[in-house]
Amino acid sequence: MTDDHSTRGNYVKQGAEFNRDTQYIEDRILDDPQADWPVETGRYRLVAARACPWANRTMIVRRLLGLEDAISLGMPGPTHDARSWTFDLDPGGVDPVLGIERLQQAFFARFPDYPRGITVPAVVDIPTGAVVTNDFPQITLDFSSQWTRFHRDGAPDLYPESLREEMDPVMRLIYTEINNGVYRCGFAGGQDAYEKAFDRLFTALDTIEERLTTRRFLMGDRITEADVRLFTTLARFDAVYYSHFKCNRQRLTDFPALWGYARDLFQTPGFGDTIDFQQIKEHYFIVHEDINPTGVVPVGPDLSGWLEDHGRESLAEDAPFGEGTPPGPPRADEVVPHAHSADAWVK
Repeated sequence: MTDDHSTRGNYVKQGAEFNRDTQYIEDRILDDPQADWPVETGRYRLVAARACPWANRTMIVRRLLGLEDAISLGMPGPTHDARSWTFDLDPGGVDPVLGIERLQQAFFARFPDYPRGITVPAVVDIPTGAVVTNDFPQITLDFSSQWTRFHRDGAPDLYPESLREEMDPVMRLIYTEINNGVYRCGFAGGQDAYEKAFDRLFTALDTIEERLTTRRFLMGDRITEADVRLFTTLARFDAVYYSHFKCNRQRLTDFPALWGYARDLFQTPGFGDTIDFQQIKEHYFIVHEDINPTGVVPVGPDLSGWLEDHGRESLAEDAPFGEGTPPGPPRADEVVPHAHSADAWVK
C-alpha cells in the first residue's frame, strides 16, 4: 500500500511525452500605488526552495539586484509530497514569517479549492498570508522592472531594453529546449518520446555551445537575465540530469565553452553562492519515486571543478556587470552550508 501523499507516479505517464502545466497565477506586483498588489518593502515574502531550478532563478536575481531587505526569503526543504513543499528546515517545521507548515496553506488562503500544482517560486502577501503569484518567468522580470526603487547601488540591468529583441528568442530557446528539455527527457513515458526529447535537448546545447565559443555571456560582455535562466539548469546537469534524467550524451564538463561559461557564472557573487548541491540531489533522487524508487541519493560527482579557473575574461572587453558592481556576501541566514557546497570537495 502506498501513502496517500506519495509522489509516486505523479511525474511519468506511461507511453507519453512530458508536457508541463504552465498555467500559473499571473498576478503581478507593480510599482503603482493603485495596483491590486503594489510594490511595498517588507510586505511580500519570496518562497523559494534551493533545490528547484525555477526558484533558484528568483534567488539569484534577488541577490544581484540587492532586494534582500525589501523582499524576505522563505526556504522550504528539498523534499515534498503530492500536497506541497514544506518548511521542514525551520524550527518546528514552520515558516517563521508566514507561520505555515507547507506552502499549500498560502495557496488555499487565497484559492480554497486551488486545483493545480503548488509550485515554487511563489510570492506571498505577508499581511493576508495569501499567495500573490507563482509565475516564475515574470517574477524575475518584475524584480528588475518594478522594484527599481529598492535596488542596491550598482545593481545591474538584467533585462536591458536595447537587447530585448534579440534576448527574448534566446530565452525562449533556453526555456523550451534546455530548462524544460531536461524534464522532457527525464519524465518521458516511452522510448520514442525520450529519444525525441534527447535529440532536442542536445541540439539546443550544441547551439548554445557554439554561441558561447565567441561570447563570454549569452548576450555579449555582460550578464543578463538570459544567463540566470540558463545557469540554473547547467548547475544541476552533471549532478542530476546526466544520470537521473538520462541526459547522458555527454556531461556539462565535456562542453568546452558551456563548462567554462558555467564556471564563470558560478564564481560570480550571486550565482554559485545560491547553489546547494546536496539539497538539489535530495530533491530529485528522493521526490521522483517513479524514476528512483529506492530513494538512494548519489554521493558524487566531484564538485571541485566548479572552482577551477575558467579563463573566459579574454572574450569580453567590459566587466560582467558593466557599470554595475557584484553583490556583497549573502546574508548570514542565507549562506549555503559548507558541506553542501563545491568547496567541500576541495582537498
